Formats: sequence, C-alpha cells, structure tokens
Amino acid sequence: MSEGGRFSRWSRLKKAAETVSTAEIPDGETLLANLGPDSDFGQFMRQEISEEIRRKAMKTLFADPHFNVMDGLDIYIDDYSISEPIPDEMMALLNQTRALFENPAEEPAAAGETAPTMAVLDNPPPPAPPPPAPAPAPAPPAGGRPAAQGPPPGPRARPPAPPPRGPPRCLADRAPTNCAGCRLLIVGEAEVAIGWAERLAGQREVMVLALGAQSVPVDLPEAPDFVFETGGAVQLAGHLGAFVLNWQDAGIAKSAECDVVLDLSPQALLNRVEFPPGYAAPGRDPLDQALAVIDLLGFDGEFEKPRYVAVNERLCAHSRSQKAGCSNCIEVCSTEAIVSAGNTIKLDPYLCQGCGTCTTVCPSGALAYQYPRVADVGLAIKVQLAAYREAGGENACLLFHSAEAGSKQLAALKRAGKTLPANVIPLETWSVDAVGLDLLLGAVALGATQVAVLGACSHDLAPLRKQASLGHNILNGLGFNGEYLKVIDAESDLLAALAAWPVSVAVPAAELRLLADKRTTLEFIFDHLLKHAPAAVDAIDLPVGAPFGTLEVSAACTSCMSCVGACPANALKAAADAPRLSFLERNCLQCGICAQTCPENAITLKPRLLLKDRRHERVLSEAEVFCCTACGKPMGAKPLIDNMLAKLVGHSMFATPEARARLSMCADCRVVDLINTENSLKAWEMTE
Repeated sequence: MSEGGRFSRWSRLKKAAETVSTAEIPDGETLLANLGPDSDFGQFMRQEISEEIRRKAMKTLFADPHFNVMDGLDIYIDDYSISEPIPDEMMALLNQTRALFENPAEEPAAAGETAPTMAVLDNPPPPAPPPPAPAPAPAPPAGGRPAAQGPPPGPRARPPAPPPRGPPRCLADRAPTNCAGCRLLIVGEAEVAIGWAERLAGQREVMVLALGAQSVPVDLPEAPDFVFETGGAVQLAGHLGAFVLNWQDAGIAKSAECDVVLDLSPQALLNRVEFPPGYAAPGRDPLDQALAVIDLLGFDGEFEKPRYVAVNERLCAHSRSQKAGCSNCIEVCSTEAIVSAGNTIKLDPYLCQGCGTCTTVCPSGALAYQYPRVADVGLAIKVQLAAYREAGGENACLLFHSAEAGSKQLAALKRAGKTLPANVIPLETWSVDAVGLDLLLGAVALGATQVAVLGACSHDLAPLRKQASLGHNILNGLGFNGEYLKVIDAESDLLAALAAWPVSVAVPAAELRLLADKRTTLEFIFDHLLKHAPAAVDAIDLPVGAPFGTLEVSAACTSCMSCVGACPANALKAAADAPRLSFLERNCLQCGICAQTCPENAITLKPRLLLKDRRHERVLSEAEVFCCTACGKPMGAKPLIDNMLAKLVGHSMFATPEARARLSMCADCRVVDLINTENSLKAWEMTE
C-alpha cells in the first residue's frame, strides 16, 4: 500500500468515529440507572455528562456492597470522648503519685475546702468511717525509756508518703524506684532500743539489735512484739527499702534485711557526709530520736527519685589496664554512691542525692548533671541575659543559688525589707555544687560581667572554689583583668559581698549555646574568649590538677607505644608508617594514665591551656627504624631494639657473639642462621 493510501485510511476512520450518531450513546440518567460494579465508569467522564450526574454515580458506586468494605483502620471510628471508669486500684495509685509530686503551696485549696489527704492501707476496710491514723511517736522522758503502748484498734493505716527528696517536676528518664515496707531496724544500746521497739511494735515490724548486750542482763517483756538480737561488729549497707545488716553474735555471722534503720548507737554505722533516705542516726538526745522516728514512719510505700547524674563509661578516664587515672568523683562523693569498677566507675542511683560535685570535677564529661541539664541552664542564662540587655541593663551579675537553702536565704532577705542590687539576676538550680567551669565561663561568654555562686546547702565548697580559681586563671591569662567569678559562703553577708565587688569589663555576648558535652562546650567558650581577648597569648599556665595540659617526653622514650593504647581520650596516636608518637593537646585530660603506663618513666604531665593550634597534632617523639642486619627488613624502633639488646647481654642464652647477633635479625633470618651455624648434635648423626 502506498504511503498516501495509509494516511487516507486513518483520516477516513477518524471521520467515521466523529460522525457516529449521538443517539446510540445513552444519556446520564440511563447510565446512572444501569450503573453496577462491573459497569464502565469511563462513560460518566464524557464532556456532555453533568457534574451532578457524575457525583451521583460516585455515590451510587461506593454504596454498593462490593466497594463498601471496612478497612483495617476501623479501630479509630469509636468515640473516644466517652471513657471507661478508672478502677479503684489505679485511682489509688494516681492519688499517691499526686501526693508525691505536687506541691500543696502551688495549688491552695479553695475557701471552705479541705485539702484531700491520702493514706495507703495494708488491708482496705469495708465501707465505714475510717479509723484515726496513729499519732506520731512522742519524745521519751529524759533519761528513761518511752512508755509502751499497744497497737491502735481496727485496721492500721499508714501515714501519707512524704514528698521525695528532689524538685516536684521533671523526673530524669527511667528514675529509680524505692519500695519501703514495714520493716524497721533499731540498732543501739539495749535499754533505749527496746523502749522504742515497744512503742513502735504496733506500727511496724520491728527488729532490735542490741550492741554489747551479751554480757549485760536485758529486761525484755514477757511476750515481745518484736525480734530481739544481740551482737557486735555491725556493718550496714544498702538504701531505702533494701538495707542489709551484717553482724557477729558469739562468733556466728548473721544478717538481716530491713526497709528503714534507726541507728541509736554511740557512733553512726554509716560514716558519710550525707545519709541515704530511710536511715537516721539522731544520737542520744531523746528529742532528736523522736523527730527521727517521725521521719522514718513517713517512709512507707513506693517512691521514685530522680536520676541526677548520667554516666558515659566510654569517656571515663578512671583506669586502664590496672593503671590508676582520675578518681576525682570518688574522692568528692558525699554519699559514697560512686565506687571503682575496673577501668571505669559505678554510680548507685539509689544512694546519689544529687549534689552534682562529681560532675563539676569530672575532666572528661563522663559524668553529666541531669537535674537540670547544662544545656537547659545555659539556655536560661542566654535568654535572661539577652532580655536584660534589651531592657537597657548594664553590668549584669548572675547569681546561682540552690533551690532549697538558697531560695530560703533570698526569701529571708526579702522579708527583712532588703533587696538584691538591680543588676543581680538570680538563677535557681537544684544544687550549686553542680555549677562547673562550663557554666561559670559560659555565663561570662554570654555577657555576664560577674558570676556569683551562693554556697547555701553546699556540703563542701572546696571543689567549687577550685573551679572558680581555674576560671580566673584562664580569664586573667587572656587579659580580662578583674574578678569575674566569686563563691559566697552562706554565712557571709550576701548584700555586702555583692556591693563590695568591683565591676569588670564585659565580654561581648556570644551567640553560642552550652551543650551537653562538657569539652565541646569549653572549646566554643575558649574560641569566643580568645576572639575578644585583650592580650594575644599562645598558652596559659594552669595549676596542678587542671583538666588541660600537655605532655613532655624525654629521651628515654623507646617508642614502644604502650601509652597510646592506655590513653582514654585518644590524645596520643601512633603513626602507621614510622615509629612516631603524635599528640593532640585539646583531647588531653591530664589523667596521668600514660605516665603510669610508660615502662621507661619518660612522660611528664604539664598543665596548661593551649590556645594556638590546639586542634593540630604535633610530634612528641620520633625514632629511627631498625632494620634486620641480615636482610635489611624493618623490624621496629631502633631505641626499642637497642634497649632489648642491652638488657639481654648478660643472659646465659646469649653468651656467644653468634647468639647475640641473632637478636638483631628478623624472625626468618634468625632461623636460617641457627640452622647454618649451630654446632649441636644432628638427629641423623646420633648412634646407639
């Protein structure tokens, strides 16, 4: 067929399709009446079909059972505004949680209303007027035992649970839980301990451990309602709800578990600065003993406490290969919650009371405070200082104070009609002991001309003063003369100390944010301070114990590279192409593990803060390569091989020159030389 004939055929077919009679095509109503699941819906998409007919067709089609099928998301069609009643057990738990974490002062009851109280019962009574709660234990008469009283009649109700030892909001993730029951242990002299046991036997399951009562007659009741034991060499461990007591009775080792401990012994069983909750050592004063008993009776139920400190074992520089390094956190912990655990440390969250001193002295940031986090405090500092500047304020003074004791001291000043200076911005934190170098210098970098820490509620201000002194050395070394940081004792006159504090030159406010990583935050702060420093310096000398510094390697180094494997911060590195030891100073923690590991004692620590080229590696030691004397193959660092040869010269196995020469050969050449030159008896030369 010719090409013209093919186009003619296509044109003819097209014209034939256009001339089809519209009478053959049914209208929309007819199509809608005959519409079914198998119908061709494409006919409704013609131009002459109206939009109304097309919508009716869609509704008709989807109303058919063939298409009207419920999908897998039918669980969302319910009305969730209608809730099921909460079970009584769940309601009791919610009420207990509300009593634990709500502050009654924040939500006062309306006039004429009484605040609801909650008591958790051992056995829920039948519907009836609730029995009165047991009265608190009164103080015993001076010099005698408390009068014994029987248990109160009816079901025994536990007193309301006390609030946890922590702020009422924002628990850290996965907070540890203390479960305290009715087991009360009383340790002390027999007469006083038995007196309190008789008084409390109706409210708790009491056990008495009388010290030194083996040789002294003890006046026990005929049918005591408590367990009585005697013994000595007492050791106590554990925490609220899980105390473990071990003692010796006539040479026999015994142990017991209890929930709370009343220690009436002359010397407290726990020799700590801060006791764990559930343990009280009131001494011999009867009034103090009664107050301690009232506190211990409040520990009944389940308590959640914040996880104040997060531990990153990867960053810990405590030890490597049984070589001691940093132990700052163990030395400053007031509750003995931190112990050594091999190459790292272990923190007991049940004993930690959240002082945060460990996070302040940690050089690597392996311990990070979480209550609140440094990033949250840094954001609050930045926002408040920015608002102060926008309002026209100058010479901002930031005052850190604790949430409890610090707030009370400021409230006492207000009640006395005294006010803080206009440039002082108070900033509340849970514990001032957790205010470390990153927060102190960070506040200066964010625009504060003065940063003060009110030492109320601190058990030891020495670590905090050391951090402030280190910050002063850095600021003064950069040319920022003056006193930017100050730690004020709780006993000092706060207003007088602030008034006598001369104002220093303000550092231009930075745009940085304080991060969770301590070392990274300090790097950003140093960059900002160096950018605006009046004096251009390359390095600043720091006191011993500072977390920054360099290493000095003497000529005794043999390039064995044992220090590289021991360094927990990757500050020391070994080259792959030569016996070369390089050092990245910004990573060095001055933990001393490398110096402890070095077999030649060739490493010396030198604390300082390097400001120029601190992100660049530099070579500390580089040795010549020792090659095999037979084949010339590289064997290692020449000082290392020479040191080995010097130590083996006097050994009996290397007495001959030939044997000593093999020490300078590689493994292959050593075997070849041994076969060729050894004059020992061969197996084939042996005869009967």
